[in-house]
Amino acid sequence: MHEFQLPSMTCGHCAAKVNRALKQVDPACAVEVDMALRKVAVRSDEGRATLAEALSEAGYRPA
Repeated sequence: MHEFQLPSMTCGHCAAKVNRALKQVDPACAVEVDMALRKVAVRSDEGRATLAEALSEAGYRPA
């Protein structure tokens, strides 16, 4: 399980975009979004760096 703090994720639209970006990298991943804490947890076989890069490219750079 990889956890990322995403300070720029502020709304449901942001959460959906984050989810899509992660699913493009690993369609089988499980994504849990916590809007209140601006955090996302990802269960994936992909490496942390790959997931962080996908988030950054989508405009949500992990803190």
